[in-house]
Amino acid sequence: MELLNDRAIRTLLTLLPKAALSRVVGTASRLPAPRVVHTTAARLFARRYRIQVDEAEHAIGEYPTLAAFFTRRLREGSRPVAPGEQVIVSPVDARVAAAGLAEKGRMLQAKGRDYSIAALLDDPVEAKAFEGGPFLTLYLSPRDYHRIHAPLAGVVEGYAYIPGKLFPVNPPSVRTIPNLFCVNERLITYLRAPAGRVAVVKVGATCVGRIRAAYDDVVTRRGGGARSMSYGEPIPIEKGAELGVFETGSTVILLFEPGSVELDGRLTEGASVRMGEPIARTCARSAARG
Repeated sequence: MELLNDRAIRTLLTLLPKAALSRVVGTASRLPAPRVVHTTAARLFARRYRIQVDEAEHAIGEYPTLAAFFTRRLREGSRPVAPGEQVIVSPVDARVAAAGLAEKGRMLQAKGRDYSIAALLDDPVEAKAFEGGPFLTLYLSPRDYHRIHAPLAGVVEGYAYIPGKLFPVNPPSVRTIPNLFCVNERLITYLRAPAGRVAVVKVGATCVGRIRAAYDDVVTRRGGGARSMSYGEPIPIEKGAELGVFETGSTVILLFEPGSVELDGRLTEGASVRMGEPIARTCARSAARG
């Protein structure tokens, strides 16, 4: 029966006009309208998903559109960033969907399903650097804060944009859609730090109208095909600085080089993390190398 249910979910998600739905939702959330319309929508959204509006940078009535509320910043000091050069922090508010080592270049998606780093990054050369290294998959629900931050200090070496589908990334979809994170749209930021290289993979989803980078004029779903950039002069970034923003919830996947960091033992499936909290520490070998 469970198999039949999963098959039905997969069929429904495949038939759903995901791109069109996402365009409609994204456009509607940004349309000019009397502020009371957007404020009412934001209040209903906040009530539906039990959002902690007291953490927002502004009062809910001050956001001009529903999209502005989706992408809200938080009050200063509401997400302290754990100090220490060896401490890696969560880039987002989220729940842990999966964590472990990318053995033989493959990572866990859900029980009974895995996928390859090469397919996720759409680049077998880049994938080699992360084979055997730790990975962490973080799911942002609609109630979460939607900005993405740097998990450690270093430089932005470049990025890659990979167009794709917009399947939902909620637990039923992760359980039922093979290679989900490899077929959905992705915006990947490559960081280099003393501990080694890190790939921050931002995965698009249904109703995530766009993913926007903070370090360059990069916005997904502007049209065009896959593209990448390698900066001749890498861009310095501090731990906890903004890397980008989702327009509503989605998923972030962190990839680390083998032997570079040790993930915190509490990062089990379903565990909650908040931006700025410790999620890993650099290994002695990588710290010595840095």
